[in-house]
Amino acid sequence: MIRSPRALLVGAVLAAGALLAGCGGGSDPLATAPAGPSAQGTVRIGSANFTENRLLAEIYATALEGKGVTVERRFGIGSRETYYPAVERGEIDLVPDYTGNLLQFLDPQATATASDQVYQQVSSKLPPQLQLLQQSPAEDKDAVVVTRAFATQNNLRSIEDLAPLCPTVSFGGPPEFQQRAYGIPGLQRLYNCTFKEFRALDAGGPLTVAALRDGTVQAADLFTTDASIPENDFVVLEDPRSNFAAQNVVPLVNRAKSSDPRVTDTLNQISAAMDTTQLTQLNARLAGPDRPDPQTVAREWLNSAGIR
Repeated sequence: MIRSPRALLVGAVLAAGALLAGCGGGSDPLATAPAGPSAQGTVRIGSANFTENRLLAEIYATALEGKGVTVERRFGIGSRETYYPAVERGEIDLVPDYTGNLLQFLDPQATATASDQVYQQVSSKLPPQLQLLQQSPAEDKDAVVVTRAFATQNNLRSIEDLAPLCPTVSFGGPPEFQQRAYGIPGLQRLYNCTFKEFRALDAGGPLTVAALRDGTVQAADLFTTDASIPENDFVVLEDPRSNFAAQNVVPLVNRAKSSDPRVTDTLNQISAAMDTTQLTQLNARLAGPDRPDPQTVAREWLNSAGIR
């Protein structure tokens, strides 16, 4: 039986709901947690609400526990607009973040795009109670993605090629992409690209993938390490005007907690050991048919990296 695009999208919504419920995403980790800072000697780790970021947070948590650090998990908080204020207030001590998007969050007028320059500028704009530890070579960037058929039909290689078609294109992505400086505003500013409509879906999740596959949207925001891109033969459009800055994975941490060398040394080890290829493979592992537990995947990677 052939299922309609609407039925496929509804199915994806239900599947996404089940996945979030299984990961504890059905409730707000901040609303259910005690207010105020964590206890002395404890590191409270948060994450955004997408799979890769939860996994990175679990890698941090598992490694720190292996070094004898007491850890509290507050995963699946939401977008940066939600978790960053919690870190700033001291309610969350540590999150895995991404340099370029964090810089745009702190300074929407920032123009740095190269990795080292972005890292330096982010570090200079943080409040005194927060710091970045060593950034990783692993990078996960936002990207404008289309299907192979749409790219071939319209001879698309870059966002620049897409620009003349934008008034006819429905674009999908996480709700925050509509306001973030590198999102719809950035595409309008740098590429003169104004889409026919924006559909608020999810952050690199099943809703966005399903909408792109069934034609509900013709272009979407996905992450470059997302396993769905090679699985579906999607095409990542080149970004010649550097709308998307370098996005190196980096621990954002409360200085009071990073004073413990077990914390700093362990997190820096993780950053040095991780690269983009490994991060992509870890995402594919989590999306595989056996759907392994993130803690299992985290332990396996830490063992392979010699971090115990």
